[in-house]
Amino acid sequence: MSDCIFCKIANGEIQSDIVFEDDKVIAFRDLNPQAPIHILIITKQHFDNILSMDSSQSALLSHLYFTAANIARQEGIADAGFRLVLNCNALGGQSVAHIHVHLLGGRQMHWPPG
Repeated sequence: MSDCIFCKIANGEIQSDIVFEDDKVIAFRDLNPQAPIHILIITKQHFDNILSMDSSQSALLSHLYFTAANIARQEGIADAGFRLVLNCNALGGQSVAHIHVHLLGGRQMHWPPG
């Protein structure tokens, strides 16, 4: 999508603090962090949200989550603990219409989240 900020980041049109990239996903530090470690992991292929995906994308969705876990190890927060969040639509807290996972860590997480 030409006006999607995350597509522009994935295409290299907008610079960001990239912590991981491969042919399927890209991960970068959030500009408005909600924890000491706050990284967004997005698919390079545009999907508005998880509802836009179907079973043919299950391997991509799995890759998104395993990438998040590997980044948690890379960032040194895996053993202490971290949170993965995937918001969907407005009431779910999604503010950018491009599927993405938030990796949050480096502090105690609380429940319920919000």
